[in-house]
Amino acid sequence: MNEKIEIKKKVLSKNDEIAAEIRRRLADKKIVALNMVSSPGSGKTSLLEKTLTAMNDRLNIALIAGDVQTENDAQRLLRAGGKQVRSIVTGGACHLDANMVNKALEEIDLTGVEVLFIENVGNLVCPSGFDLGEDKKVVLISTTEGDDKPLKYPSMFRRSSALIINKTDLLEYSDFSIERVRENARSINADLETFEMSCRTGAGLDPWYDWLEAKVAEKKGS
Repeated sequence: MNEKIEIKKKVLSKNDEIAAEIRRRLADKKIVALNMVSSPGSGKTSLLEKTLTAMNDRLNIALIAGDVQTENDAQRLLRAGGKQVRSIVTGGACHLDANMVNKALEEIDLTGVEVLFIENVGNLVCPSGFDLGEDKKVVLISTTEGDDKPLKYPSMFRRSSALIINKTDLLEYSDFSIERVRENARSINADLETFEMSCRTGAGLDPWYDWLEAKVAEKKGS
């Protein structure tokens, strides 16, 4: 048991070293880096598609799309207008790590980039423990899931800075409660900024776009 713990410590320690270097490099270039995390099917790719469509003329965006198999998400982001999209196929690993992200960044021209989205593997457990050099984690949950998700996966919500509640257009078809999920999330992390939206209808997306622009302005002013 001690050997397993020691190996895990070494893996995370090396990961954190690489993540720190990524963070320094992105900070030097005034790039806002967001690690997008969720369970499968919550709508990460749909949100990024909408964001590209709405913000491509206002922000210089680069994207890294992670998945266990296939490059389907990366192809969707390219079709949505992504100018710099790199895919990471983990081949079975349930999360991205800093070394994977570092290699993907070698293929991206960061000159002028203002926002880097890192779309993590759909999983609310493993990705919470791996720093990717991001400024913030953004966790998504949809109304087709349980509103107790924050209580089941507290580490992810504790380490995230923003919570997106997606698929609000389906609220009438489920027992999901916006009030309960907000209460549950804030019992874990009182500082979470929360957005409610439907990527299908477009409702509630403008506050998200405004938040992105505000974060870019903050970074440039730092």
